[in-house]
Amino acid sequence: MRWEIFCRVIDNHGDLGFCWRLAAELAARSERIRLWVDDASALAWMAPAGAAGVDVRRWDEALVPPAALGEVVIEAYGCDPPPAFVEAMSCARQPPVWINLEYLSAEDYVERSHRLPSPQASGLVKWFFYPGFTPRTGGLLREQGLFAAMAGFDRRAWLSARGFAPQPHERVFSLFAYAQAPLADWLPLFAQQPTLLLVAPGPLQRQLRGLRLPAGLRVVELPWLTQPDYDRLLWSCDLNAVRGEDSFVRAQWAGQPMLWQIYPQHDHAHAGKLQAWLARLLQDAPEPLAQAIREAHQGWNGLGPVPCKLPDPAAWRGLQQGWRDRLLGQPELTSSLLGFVAAKRAAQPER
Repeated sequence: MRWEIFCRVIDNHGDLGFCWRLAAELAARSERIRLWVDDASALAWMAPAGAAGVDVRRWDEALVPPAALGEVVIEAYGCDPPPAFVEAMSCARQPPVWINLEYLSAEDYVERSHRLPSPQASGLVKWFFYPGFTPRTGGLLREQGLFAAMAGFDRRAWLSARGFAPQPHERVFSLFAYAQAPLADWLPLFAQQPTLLLVAPGPLQRQLRGLRLPAGLRVVELPWLTQPDYDRLLWSCDLNAVRGEDSFVRAQWAGQPMLWQIYPQHDHAHAGKLQAWLARLLQDAPEPLAQAIREAHQGWNGLGPVPCKLPDPAAWRGLQQGWRDRLLGQPELTSSLLGFVAAKRAAQPER
């Protein structure tokens, strides 16, 4: 089928990162994709080789005759396709399946809202579709072949080939965060053991240049990485600090200890979102480990004090890998979307 995916880049790279991964995975399953985006500049480093079957188009050129429309229209995160495009949808003999693919959350409302219809003034129906962490949601984006690639991966060789090799005594942490991360307060905690910090481009690199590093910390400023190389970075590290949504999901597939900095919201709603995910992650964890992980996330998000030490790494890794195994037993997002679209098209006759 032809899929029209609409993406607006708000203030970070996660919107486009997620949409590109979805487009590329659909194309890998023989779907045809037009990705309409208002700022595609980050694809130059995120996906420099492009992907067969994905046609990147400018948002302001999104005008397609009704007869040439795709069978599916996805608006990512409620970004609303241009009015002229919606008008063409309403004139099609068989209108496309229109999906609002929403933000990821572990909160209970996701199960209640997933797959609900939203009738539009145009006479069309827009369907809410929610990624999530339970079988009653759309699941998480996971490409075919991901775990086969992980199984054959050599962490030390990959790091060494890129000039990121740790010393024999060093642990390796990756850092990717918003400017609000309390980095200065956390450096002594990171320095409790010899640690190599691999720092993503952005505010953390700028902050670190102005800070005095404790003994035991070594910093490497990373360049922008392609999405496959960023995934390999996560597979290579003993701890991954990630942010937002796209890197958050990739860190869970990596199965290593992780710190999630949730996107901060002015009304403090992010605190509840963080707690909802932690409740699912830690539901079967021994209480001392659960408390340590909870305190680490609260401290990293500025919702509590900086902990005295990090959780036990072996227990933390075991917990994350058990969580990953539970997620693997649930539907993944691309297959859920394909099944949903097939059912809606079968039930929608031509006009």
